[in-house]
Amino acid sequence: MQSRTERPDTVIDAPRGNWVDRYAPHGWRPFLHMSRADRPIGTWLLLLPCWWGIGLAMMADGPRPFDLWIAVACAIGALVMRGAGCTWNDITDRDIDAQVARTRSRPLPSGRIGLRAAYLWLVAQGMTGLVILLTLGQAATWMGVASLALVAIYPFAKRFTWWPQIFLGFAFNWGVMLAYAAHMGRVDLAPVVAWLAGIAWTIFYDTIYAHQDAEDDALIGVKSTALLFGDNSPRILAGFAALAVALLAIAISLTGRNLLIGGAGLAGFAAHLIWQLRLFQPDQNDSCLRLFRSNRDAGLILALFLAIAGLA
Repeated sequence: MQSRTERPDTVIDAPRGNWVDRYAPHGWRPFLHMSRADRPIGTWLLLLPCWWGIGLAMMADGPRPFDLWIAVACAIGALVMRGAGCTWNDITDRDIDAQVARTRSRPLPSGRIGLRAAYLWLVAQGMTGLVILLTLGQAATWMGVASLALVAIYPFAKRFTWWPQIFLGFAFNWGVMLAYAAHMGRVDLAPVVAWLAGIAWTIFYDTIYAHQDAEDDALIGVKSTALLFGDNSPRILAGFAALAVALLAIAISLTGRNLLIGGAGLAGFAAHLIWQLRLFQPDQNDSCLRLFRSNRDAGLILALFLAIAGLA
């Protein structure tokens, strides 16, 4: 029986027993691997700020029936646009990925997908996302279009800055303003502050993630905050966690309604980040991956309480 690493139709760092490797048709597996459908954490981290934005809008303005569709549309959009972003990342990083042990089995560097097919898959996902976006109103549509520049730049950031996680944060948290605009028809200060908080949160969780590749990144000459912070990562990340919580507190307070419920959700979010910091060991790759993935739960705690505050 072949091992995981010997199978030609899988990816080395995909979660064991993921649905793509178990159930997806063989012809679709390389495309689904390239979209990271086998690891949903990225979709969650893109989606959760969108749900924060809906919660903040409901707290500021009260709930509307359309909010349910915004939540569903954001979930579908996060799935396909995260896939498109990962596809674009793999296209731009195919030569780098071939030099990193964790990524060399991805579809492009391993040769399971050609470059032309990757571009076609990118377009298909992007067009699906556009159709969803057009249902959310003019303000949200323009916010979505504006985000494309951030998505396009991110894969190149590690080549010219030690702070590529900031560029990831710009893109991954844009949804808090987009979803707010879908409800309100405009962007107010609260979602902008929440966007800044999300950037600090992204630096926190993606630095933890980047510690898995620190040695390979140093060898091939790409940059990350994991390399920049080094052994000081726990102390520096504690500062970014505190910044994220402080900015979210300001964003929640700007809505002016049901602040105790929103504050309870923020307290749960903060407690989760503290728990991660207590367990974080930069040189323990398996632990870094588990902590990174646990940020889904941190974000969900806040999203749930913001929704309750908005509906109350």
